[in-house]
Amino acid sequence: MRAPIGHFDNARPAPDCLGELTGPVADAVRHWAGSVPAEQIVYVDTDPEWADTATFLEHYGPELLGQSANCVVVAGRRAGETTLAACVVLSATRVDVNGVVRRHLGVRKASFASMDTATGETGMEYGGITPLGLPGDWPVLVDAAVIDLPYVLVGSGRRRGKLLVPGKALAELPGAVVLEGLGVA
Repeated sequence: MRAPIGHFDNARPAPDCLGELTGPVADAVRHWAGSVPAEQIVYVDTDPEWADTATFLEHYGPELLGQSANCVVVAGRRAGETTLAACVVLSATRVDVNGVVRRHLGVRKASFASMDTATGETGMEYGGITPLGLPGDWPVLVDAAVIDLPYVLVGSGRRRGKLLVPGKALAELPGAVVLEGLGVA
């Protein structure tokens, strides 16, 4: 199949690639219930050595920058309690952790979660965390600009491979909240 964006040698519907995904991501695809059919989520095989955004764009095309999103785990703290959340923003932006995130979570302090926390709590590899398959009680904060894209390139749960997901499908994920200004230049 031809990928809806980018130029990838190997693109297949994600439901046909469950073995390539981490357990939580495979479960999310297997039990997909959004208005977008699961078959419209596409898995593309990519080299794990090129997983980081800058290197990825060098190898797969700079035009993907405007169609790629990063998913990062943040930790908010208030009165000794920690709230974990995921933030999905376009790759050319950064998460407004101390503004939009802190206010939305109602916490005094917010920061990026440690690598051990992010991978341990998600069951995904660092550098491949995706908004699909996150713990069900987590808020998934999605920048409005991501939702507007016909397809968004995100992680697959592993450093090898990426998912191409219709932007509007991310607004339907469990715990999803669409926020203006979450990603800042």
